[in-house]
Amino acid sequence: QVHLVESGGGLVQPGGSLRLSCATSESIYSIPTMGWYRQAPGKQRESVAVISNIGRISYADFVKGRFTISRDNAKNTVYLQMNSLKPEDTAVYYCNARARTYNYWGQGTQVTVSS
Repeated sequence: QVHLVESGGGLVQPGGSLRLSCATSESIYSIPTMGWYRQAPGKQRESVAVISNIGRISYADFVKGRFTISRDNAKNTVYLQMNSLKPEDTAVYYCNARARTYNYWGQGTQVTVSS
């Protein structure tokens, strides 16, 4: 089983920045796909950004140009740098580790964008 621990959420003003971290219990080389998802109150969970273990990256249209996903293989950690945050980015952000035989989630970290 892959354990995922997110951190870095919090309260930020519109236009501000946050960096989320997701530490994994396994080598991220062995995890085919890792990603960040979010779920706002009353809405379905949606994909934000995904990175594969060969470095392939994709972003949701609503974060392109504002968010950056990256990985530190030595620290077994995946990051989500979030800039130019908007109130509509308010949600619980979840880290995900996925392969053909498993699909694991972290506990989530709250991001609130408000003045």
